[in-house]
Amino acid sequence: MRFSRPEWALLIFTLGYVGAFLVHFLTAGNAEFIGYIVTLFVFIALIAVSQRSVRFPLWLLWALSIWGLAHMAGGGITVGGDVLYALLVIPIVAAGEFVVLKYDQIVHFYGFGVAALVLWHVLRQNFPALDGSKTHYVFAALGAMGLGATNEIIEFIAVISLPDTDVGGYYNTALDLVFNAAGTTAAMIGAAAFGRRRFPAG
Repeated sequence: MRFSRPEWALLIFTLGYVGAFLVHFLTAGNAEFIGYIVTLFVFIALIAVSQRSVRFPLWLLWALSIWGLAHMAGGGITVGGDVLYALLVIPIVAAGEFVVLKYDQIVHFYGFGVAALVLWHVLRQNFPALDGSKTHYVFAALGAMGLGATNEIIEFIAVISLPDTDVGGYYNTALDLVFNAAGTTAAMIGAAAFGRRRFPAG
């Protein structure tokens, strides 16, 4: 498996922060995020193995790595006595459990927007006849929303399996799905407007 120097630099950066957070979560006994780190390692391996055939562009790989870092920071950094994920960044709505805009929601918007761009790229590589079609953008967006729903299932499994998690309740889950959908939609609007011109397939 051959990587370019920029790809190696990105891989070292990513494995570096994953390793640092792994030590942190092991020390803190945070079983929830140790599970997420295992999942992250699996995704890193899948992307590395598929890079030779799919050829993800470097900007997209960096976007994925930043998503991973934002996720690890959300559960590993404490602000005001609570995890960063719970931080209210802009107090748009704050009515009981219905709270907007939190760091968690920003990460969901960004992260699943990146997931939509990954699927957009994979579809371009494997189904070039679809490139630029409405089907292309809709499939990528819906696929990323499906990944977001899978993430919520994983969080639900954590809730019923572990004695203490920071996942949140019904409003949290519903808002996560809303921000996932908003992020995937925004990403596909951006891809439709700029993607084919600025990032040629191939």
